[in-house]
Amino acid sequence: MRILFATFWQIPHVGGVWKYMNQLKNRYELLGHTVDIIGFTQGHKALAVINRNIFIPTPAGQPPMAESNDPIIGSYSSLLDIYINCFKQIDLSEYNVIHAQDIFSSIAVNRLKHPHTASVTTMHGCVAQEIIDAHYHGQIENRSIEGVQYFCQLEKQGAEASDCTIVANQWMYEKLISQFGVSSQQLNILHYGYDIEAFTASAKETTNIKKPRNKKVIIFTGRFTPFKGVRFLIEALSMLKKKRRDWVCWLVGNGPEENELKKLVKEARLEKDIVFLGQRDDVPALLQQSDMLILPTLIENQPLSVIEAQISGKAIIASQVGGVPEMIQHGMTGMLVPPKNAYPLYETIAYLLQEPAFLNNLGMRAKHFAHDYWRLAPAIDCVIAVYEKALKTKQT
Repeated sequence: MRILFATFWQIPHVGGVWKYMNQLKNRYELLGHTVDIIGFTQGHKALAVINRNIFIPTPAGQPPMAESNDPIIGSYSSLLDIYINCFKQIDLSEYNVIHAQDIFSSIAVNRLKHPHTASVTTMHGCVAQEIIDAHYHGQIENRSIEGVQYFCQLEKQGAEASDCTIVANQWMYEKLISQFGVSSQQLNILHYGYDIEAFTASAKETTNIKKPRNKKVIIFTGRFTPFKGVRFLIEALSMLKKKRRDWVCWLVGNGPEENELKKLVKEARLEKDIVFLGQRDDVPALLQQSDMLILPTLIENQPLSVIEAQISGKAIIASQVGGVPEMIQHGMTGMLVPPKNAYPLYETIAYLLQEPAFLNNLGMRAKHFAHDYWRLAPAIDCVIAVYEKALKTKQT
C-alpha cells in the first residue's frame, strides 16, 4: 500500500504524535508499504511532504483572518484554510490510504482525497477540549459560547469525516459518543504500540547526566504547558523538602510555560533540587537512572511518557484523568492521584520514598505489564486491519 500520514501540526516536533507516525512508518516500510508524512514546517512557512522534500510555501505575511467576532476562531479557521489550499497542490490520487492524525487534517483530507482512496483518522486526544480550556477558561460570555460551539462542532466533524476513526481508549470512545454525538459504528478502539526493542537499546546509550549519589531521582518528561500541571509538582516538592532531602527532580522538556516554572522554582528556593534539563534525545537513558516518573497532567489521552516509564520498569505517579486510569492499575503498576492538587501528590511521593520495596515492586509490575501490552507488532496489525476495513468501503 501507499500511505500518507497527515497532520495539521508543525513537524518535526517533540510530541507523541510525531513518535507515533515515525514508529508506524518504520514498521510499515519493513512490511513493504510506502509511507509519506505531510504537515506544516516550523513557523507554518510551508506545507511539506518532508520525507520527499516537497514544500508548498504558505502565503507570506499574516494570514487574513476569517470572518468571526472571536479571534481564536478566526486564527484556527484561517490556518485551516491555508492548510487546505496548500494540500490541494499535492497529488493525492497515488495513495491507497490517507491516515489523518487530528481533526483539522481529517477535515482537509476528506475534502480533497481521491474517491478511491480510503481515509482513516486517529484521534490522539480531544482537541476541542484542549483549545476551549486554553483560551476560554470556562467563561460564560458570548465570545466563549461561540468558541465552544465552533470547536465542539469541529471535533465532531473531524471525528466523522473519515471512513474509519481510531481512538486509543475507552475514555475517548465514550467522550466522542456522549459529548459530541459521534456514532459508535465510526469508532475503533486500538491502544498504541511501542517499539520496545529500540527503546531498550537506546536506554543503554551513555548520557552526560549522572544520578547524584545517595539520592532518588524524580523525573518529569514532556512539554511545559499548563495542561501538564508541572506547577503542581513544584508545589508538592516544596512540601516534600520540608520532610526529606534525599531526592532530586529532573524536568525534561521545554515549552511556553518554562520561564514561569523556573520562576516558581526560584521562589520556592528549589534551584538545587529541581533541575531543568531542556529538550533531550537521551530520555531512555535518563529514565534508567530515575526512580519514579511523575505526570501531574490535567488532561491526557494515552501519554507516551507513561508507556516509556513502564517499559523502563519505573514507578509512576499520574493524575487520574482522561485515559490514564486505563494504563495504570492503582497500587499495582503505579499510583493515581487527583489532578490540580499538590497535597496528595506530595503524600504519594513521600510514601514511595519511605517505602523503597513498594517503589521497586511498582516498577517491576509496570515493566511486566508494558512488555506484553505495548508490543508494537500486534498494534501494527490492528491498524492495518482498520485500513483494510476502510478500503472495503471503496469497493461497495
